[in-house]
Amino acid sequence: MELGKPNLEAFADTLIALGQQDRDLLVVTSDSRGSGKLAPFAQTLPDQIVEVGIAEQNLVGISAGLAAAGKKVFAVSPACFLTARSLEQIKNDVAYSDQPVRLVGISAGVSYGALGSTHHSLHDFAALRAIHDLAIVAPADNFETQAAITAAYHAGRPVYLRFGKKPMPHLHAEGTPFEIGRAIPLATGSDVTLIATGETVAPALQASQILGMQGVSAGVLSMHTIKPLDTAALLDVAQRSKAVITVEEHSVYGGLGEACAAVLIQHGIRTAFKIVAIPDEYTVTGSQAEIFAHYGITPEGLASTARHCSNSS
Repeated sequence: MELGKPNLEAFADTLIALGQQDRDLLVVTSDSRGSGKLAPFAQTLPDQIVEVGIAEQNLVGISAGLAAAGKKVFAVSPACFLTARSLEQIKNDVAYSDQPVRLVGISAGVSYGALGSTHHSLHDFAALRAIHDLAIVAPADNFETQAAITAAYHAGRPVYLRFGKKPMPHLHAEGTPFEIGRAIPLATGSDVTLIATGETVAPALQASQILGMQGVSAGVLSMHTIKPLDTAALLDVAQRSKAVITVEEHSVYGGLGEACAAVLIQHGIRTAFKIVAIPDEYTVTGSQAEIFAHYGITPEGLASTARHCSNSS
Protein backbone atom coordinates (compact mmCIF):
# COMPACT_ATOMS: atom_id res chain seq x y z
CA MET A 1 0.00 0.00 0.00
CA GLU A 2 1.32 3.44 -0.95
CA LEU A 3 2.08 5.57 2.09
CA GLY A 4 0.43 8.98 2.41
CA LYS A 5 0.86 11.78 4.94
CA PRO A 6 -0.39 11.78 8.55
CA ASN A 7 -4.14 12.32 8.68
CA LEU A 8 -3.54 15.44 10.76
CA GLU A 9 -1.68 17.01 7.84
CA ALA A 10 -4.50 16.06 5.47
CA PHE A 11 -6.91 17.62 7.96
CA ALA A 12 -4.91 20.86 8.11
CA ASP A 13 -4.57 21.07 4.32
CA THR A 14 -8.32 20.61 3.92
CA LEU A 15 -9.03 23.34 6.48
CA ILE A 16 -6.86 25.81 4.58
CA ALA A 17 -8.72 25.08 1.34
CA LEU A 18 -12.11 25.46 3.02
CA GLY A 19 -11.05 28.54 4.99
CA GLN A 20 -9.84 30.33 1.87
CA GLN A 21 -13.32 29.90 0.41
CA ASP A 22 -15.22 30.85 3.56
CA ARG A 23 -14.18 33.68 5.88
CA ASP A 24 -16.67 32.41 8.47
CA LEU A 25 -14.62 29.24 9.00
CA LEU A 26 -12.68 29.59 12.26
CA VAL A 27 -10.22 27.33 14.02
CA VAL A 28 -10.16 27.54 17.82
CA THR A 29 -7.27 25.77 19.52
CA SER A 30 -5.90 25.21 23.02
CA ASP A 31 -2.18 25.74 22.46
CA SER A 32 -2.27 22.98 19.82
CA ARG A 33 -1.38 24.66 16.55
CA GLY A 34 1.93 22.80 16.47
CA SER A 35 0.71 19.32 17.37
CA GLY A 36 -2.41 19.90 15.27
CA LYS A 37 -0.33 20.84 12.19
CA LEU A 38 -2.11 24.21 12.15
CA ALA A 39 0.91 26.49 11.73
CA PRO A 40 0.36 26.73 7.93
CA PHE A 41 -3.31 27.59 8.55
CA ALA A 42 -2.30 30.35 10.97
CA GLN A 43 0.23 31.72 8.48
CA THR A 44 -2.24 31.60 5.58
CA LEU A 45 -5.36 32.75 7.43
CA PRO A 46 -4.17 34.56 10.59
CA ASP A 47 -7.54 36.24 11.15
CA GLN A 48 -9.35 32.88 11.22
CA ILE A 49 -7.60 31.19 14.14
CA VAL A 50 -8.31 31.79 17.82
CA GLU A 51 -5.83 30.65 20.49
CA VAL A 52 -7.27 30.16 23.99
CA GLY A 53 -4.25 28.54 25.64
CA ILE A 54 -4.37 25.35 27.68
CA ALA A 55 -8.00 25.77 28.73
CA GLU A 56 -10.12 23.09 27.11
CA GLN A 57 -13.39 24.07 28.79
CA ASN A 58 -12.96 27.59 27.45
CA LEU A 59 -12.09 26.16 24.05
CA VAL A 60 -15.42 24.37 23.75
CA GLY A 61 -17.49 27.16 25.32
CA ILE A 62 -15.99 29.81 23.04
CA SER A 63 -16.46 27.54 20.02
CA ALA A 64 -20.12 27.03 20.89
CA GLY A 65 -20.62 30.77 21.21
CA LEU A 66 -18.97 31.44 17.86
CA ALA A 67 -21.11 28.73 16.24
CA ALA A 68 -24.23 30.31 17.72
CA ALA A 69 -23.17 33.55 16.02
CA GLY A 70 -23.02 31.81 12.64
CA LYS A 71 -19.33 30.91 12.45
CA LYS A 72 -18.23 27.49 11.16
CA VAL A 73 -15.97 26.38 13.96
CA PHE A 74 -13.37 23.62 14.26
CA ALA A 75 -12.28 23.22 17.89
CA VAL A 76 -8.89 21.48 17.98
CA SER A 77 -7.22 19.92 21.02
CA PRO A 78 -5.58 16.63 22.08
CA ALA A 79 -8.32 14.02 22.23
CA CYS A 80 -7.43 12.87 25.74
CA PHE A 81 -8.00 16.36 27.17
CA LEU A 82 -10.76 17.55 24.84
CA THR A 83 -13.09 14.68 25.71
CA ALA A 84 -12.37 14.54 29.44
CA ARG A 85 -11.65 18.03 30.76
CA SER A 86 -14.39 19.65 28.68
CA LEU A 87 -16.96 16.85 28.64
CA GLU A 88 -19.53 19.05 30.41
CA GLN A 89 -19.17 21.77 27.78
CA ILE A 90 -19.35 19.26 24.94
CA LYS A 91 -22.56 17.87 26.43
CA ASN A 92 -24.36 21.10 27.30
CA ASP A 93 -22.88 23.89 25.17
CA VAL A 94 -22.46 21.89 21.96
CA ALA A 95 -24.62 18.77 21.75
CA TYR A 96 -27.61 19.64 23.93
CA SER A 97 -27.62 23.19 22.54
CA ASP A 98 -27.37 21.79 18.98
CA GLN A 99 -24.47 24.04 18.05
CA PRO A 100 -22.66 22.77 14.92
CA VAL A 101 -19.15 22.75 16.41
CA ARG A 102 -16.67 20.38 14.77
CA LEU A 103 -14.73 18.97 17.72
CA VAL A 104 -11.35 17.67 16.55
CA GLY A 105 -9.49 15.29 18.86
CA ILE A 106 -5.86 15.08 17.78
CA SER A 107 -3.17 12.51 18.73
CA ALA A 108 -5.95 10.11 19.70
CA GLY A 109 -5.78 6.55 20.93
CA VAL A 110 -2.19 5.76 21.96
CA SER A 111 -0.59 8.16 19.47
CA TYR A 112 1.32 9.95 22.23
CA GLY A 113 3.05 6.64 22.94
CA ALA A 114 5.66 6.90 25.65
CA LEU A 115 3.97 9.90 27.28
CA GLY A 116 1.80 7.23 28.84
CA SER A 117 -1.71 6.69 30.10
CA THR A 118 -2.40 10.32 30.99
CA HIS A 119 -2.07 11.19 27.30
CA HIS A 120 -3.86 8.16 25.86
CA SER A 121 -7.39 8.69 24.61
CA LEU A 122 -9.00 5.29 25.07
CA HIS A 123 -12.26 6.56 26.53
CA ASP A 124 -13.53 9.08 23.96
CA PHE A 125 -15.84 6.81 21.94
CA ALA A 126 -17.44 5.51 25.15
CA ALA A 127 -17.94 8.94 26.70
CA LEU A 128 -19.25 10.64 23.58
CA ARG A 129 -21.49 7.80 22.34
CA ALA A 130 -23.70 8.44 25.36
CA ILE A 131 -24.23 12.10 24.43
CA HIS A 132 -27.19 12.74 22.15
CA ASP A 133 -26.92 14.76 18.93
CA LEU A 134 -23.20 14.17 18.38
CA ALA A 135 -21.72 12.25 15.44
CA ILE A 136 -18.38 10.45 16.00
CA VAL A 137 -15.99 9.92 13.09
CA ALA A 138 -12.50 8.34 13.01
CA PRO A 139 -11.05 8.49 9.48
CA ALA A 140 -8.69 5.72 8.34
CA ASP A 141 -6.57 7.47 5.71
CA ASN A 142 -6.01 10.79 3.93
CA PHE A 143 -9.02 10.28 1.66
CA GLU A 144 -11.41 9.60 4.55
CA THR A 145 -9.90 12.54 6.44
CA GLN A 146 -10.43 15.04 3.63
CA ALA A 147 -13.92 13.72 2.97
CA ALA A 148 -14.87 13.69 6.67
CA ILE A 149 -13.68 17.27 7.25
CA THR A 150 -15.57 18.46 4.18
CA ALA A 151 -18.69 16.56 5.26
CA ALA A 152 -18.45 17.96 8.80
CA TYR A 153 -18.06 21.49 7.40
CA HIS A 154 -21.35 21.06 5.50
CA ALA A 155 -23.15 19.01 8.16
CA GLY A 156 -24.72 21.78 10.24
CA ARG A 157 -24.64 19.55 13.34
CA PRO A 158 -22.16 18.71 16.13
CA VAL A 159 -19.42 16.29 15.05
CA TYR A 160 -16.42 14.77 16.84
CA LEU A 161 -13.50 13.87 14.55
CA ARG A 162 -10.60 11.75 15.80
CA PHE A 163 -7.07 11.71 14.37
CA GLY A 164 -3.78 9.97 15.11
CA LYS A 165 -0.27 11.09 14.24
CA LYS A 166 1.48 8.62 11.96
CA PRO A 167 1.57 8.62 8.12
CA MET A 168 -1.23 6.43 6.77
CA PRO A 169 -1.34 4.29 3.62
CA HIS A 170 -3.82 5.12 0.89
CA LEU A 171 -6.67 2.61 1.23
CA HIS A 172 -9.33 3.82 -1.22
CA ALA A 173 -9.70 4.01 -4.95
CA GLU A 174 -10.18 7.47 -6.43
CA GLY A 175 -13.84 8.45 -6.57
CA THR A 176 -14.91 6.30 -3.61
CA PRO A 177 -18.13 7.77 -2.17
CA PHE A 178 -18.02 8.98 1.43
CA GLU A 179 -20.87 9.78 3.77
CA ILE A 180 -20.91 10.20 7.53
CA GLY A 181 -22.74 7.15 8.89
CA ARG A 182 -22.02 4.95 5.85
CA ALA A 183 -19.23 2.35 6.15
CA ILE A 184 -16.92 1.63 3.22
CA PRO A 185 -16.17 -2.00 2.21
CA LEU A 186 -12.52 -2.57 1.35
CA ALA A 187 -12.68 -6.35 0.84
CA THR A 188 -15.36 -9.03 0.93
CA GLY A 189 -15.08 -12.40 2.62
CA SER A 190 -17.26 -15.35 3.56
CA ASP A 191 -15.13 -16.81 6.37
CA VAL A 192 -14.50 -13.71 8.48
CA THR A 193 -15.02 -9.95 8.27
CA LEU A 194 -12.81 -7.43 10.07
CA ILE A 195 -14.67 -4.23 10.98
CA ALA A 196 -12.14 -1.55 11.86
CA THR A 197 -12.03 2.18 12.45
CA GLY A 198 -9.37 4.89 12.33
CA GLU A 199 -5.74 3.83 12.20
CA THR A 200 -6.62 0.16 12.78
CA VAL A 201 -8.16 -0.15 9.31
CA ALA A 202 -4.76 -0.44 7.57
CA PRO A 203 -3.54 -3.45 9.62
CA ALA A 204 -6.98 -5.04 9.23
CA LEU A 205 -6.71 -4.77 5.44
CA GLN A 206 -3.16 -6.17 5.51
CA ALA A 207 -4.43 -9.03 7.69
CA SER A 208 -7.10 -9.85 5.11
CA GLN A 209 -4.39 -10.10 2.46
CA ILE A 210 -2.36 -12.48 4.64
CA LEU A 211 -5.47 -14.58 5.26
CA GLY A 212 -6.25 -14.68 1.55
CA MET A 213 -2.85 -16.25 0.87
CA GLN A 214 -3.65 -18.84 3.55
CA GLY A 215 -6.98 -19.79 2.00
CA VAL A 216 -9.18 -17.80 4.40
CA SER A 217 -11.77 -15.52 2.78
CA ALA A 218 -11.55 -12.32 4.81
CA GLY A 219 -13.57 -9.14 4.33
CA VAL A 220 -12.77 -5.68 5.66
CA LEU A 221 -15.19 -2.88 6.47
CA SER A 222 -13.95 0.64 7.25
CA MET A 223 -16.43 1.76 9.90
CA HIS A 224 -15.22 5.35 9.98
CA THR A 225 -18.37 6.53 11.76
CA ILE A 226 -18.91 5.16 15.25
CA LYS A 227 -22.15 7.12 15.67
CA PRO A 228 -24.46 6.92 13.81
CA LEU A 229 -23.35 3.34 13.22
CA ASP A 230 -23.99 1.82 9.79
CA THR A 231 -26.19 -0.99 11.05
CA ALA A 232 -27.20 -2.07 7.54
CA ALA A 233 -23.59 -2.70 6.53
CA LEU A 234 -22.88 -4.47 9.83
CA LEU A 235 -25.87 -6.79 9.50
CA ASP A 236 -25.00 -7.52 5.88
CA VAL A 237 -21.45 -8.68 6.59
CA ALA A 238 -22.52 -10.56 9.73
CA GLN A 239 -25.03 -12.57 7.73
CA ARG A 240 -22.48 -13.34 5.00
CA SER A 241 -19.51 -14.23 7.23
CA LYS A 242 -18.90 -17.05 9.68
CA ALA A 243 -17.23 -14.65 12.09
CA VAL A 244 -16.99 -10.89 12.74
CA ILE A 245 -14.04 -9.19 14.42
CA THR A 246 -14.04 -5.51 15.40
CA VAL A 247 -10.75 -3.64 15.70
CA GLU A 248 -10.23 -0.28 17.40
CA GLU A 249 -7.62 1.88 19.14
CA HIS A 250 -9.85 2.26 22.18
CA SER A 251 -10.86 0.50 25.34
CA VAL A 252 -12.77 -2.76 24.96
CA TYR A 253 -15.56 -0.96 26.80
CA GLY A 254 -17.99 1.40 25.11
CA GLY A 255 -16.47 1.65 21.65
CA LEU A 256 -16.96 0.17 18.19
CA GLY A 257 -16.98 -3.43 19.40
CA GLU A 258 -19.72 -3.00 21.98
CA ALA A 259 -21.75 -0.85 19.58
CA CYS A 260 -21.61 -3.64 16.97
CA ALA A 261 -22.32 -6.36 19.54
CA ALA A 262 -25.47 -4.57 20.70
CA VAL A 263 -26.78 -4.36 17.14
CA LEU A 264 -26.08 -8.03 16.40
CA ILE A 265 -27.70 -9.21 19.63
CA GLN A 266 -30.82 -7.10 19.12
CA HIS A 267 -31.22 -8.48 15.60
CA GLY A 268 -30.72 -12.08 16.69
CA ILE A 269 -27.50 -12.55 14.72
CA ARG A 270 -25.46 -15.34 16.30
CA THR A 271 -22.29 -15.29 14.23
CA ALA A 272 -18.97 -15.74 16.04
CA PHE A 273 -17.85 -12.34 17.35
CA LYS A 274 -14.61 -10.94 18.79
CA ILE A 275 -13.56 -7.45 19.97
CA VAL A 276 -9.90 -6.55 19.47
CA ALA A 277 -9.12 -3.42 21.48
CA ILE A 278 -7.17 -2.27 24.53
CA PRO A 279 -8.11 -4.52 27.47
CA ASP A 280 -9.07 -3.41 30.97
CA GLU A 281 -5.60 -3.36 32.51
CA TYR A 282 -2.73 -0.99 33.14
CA THR A 283 -1.80 0.04 29.61
CA VAL A 284 1.77 -0.76 28.63
CA THR A 285 4.09 2.12 27.84
CA GLY A 286 5.75 2.39 24.45
CA SER A 287 5.30 3.75 20.96
CA GLN A 288 1.98 3.29 19.18
CA ALA A 289 3.54 0.49 17.11
CA GLU A 290 4.81 -1.27 20.23
CA ILE A 291 1.46 -0.98 22.00
CA PHE A 292 -0.36 -2.24 18.89
CA ALA A 293 2.01 -5.21 18.71
CA HIS A 294 1.53 -5.97 22.42
CA TYR A 295 -2.24 -6.16 22.00
CA GLY A 296 -2.31 -7.96 18.66
CA ILE A 297 -3.39 -4.98 16.54
CA THR A 298 -0.98 -5.87 13.73
CA PRO A 299 -1.52 -7.63 10.39
CA GLU A 300 -0.07 -10.86 11.77
CA GLY A 301 -1.88 -10.58 15.09
CA LEU A 302 -5.24 -9.88 13.48
CA ALA A 303 -4.73 -12.68 10.95
CA SER A 304 -4.07 -15.10 13.81
CA THR A 305 -7.19 -13.95 15.67
CA ALA A 306 -9.24 -14.24 12.49
CA ARG A 307 -8.03 -17.77 11.79
CA HIS A 308 -8.95 -18.83 15.31
CA CYS A 309 -12.42 -17.25 15.08
CA SER A 310 -13.21 -18.70 11.64
CA ASN A 311 -12.00 -22.17 12.66
CA SER A 312 -14.05 -22.20 15.86
CA SER A 313 -17.25 -20.83 14.32
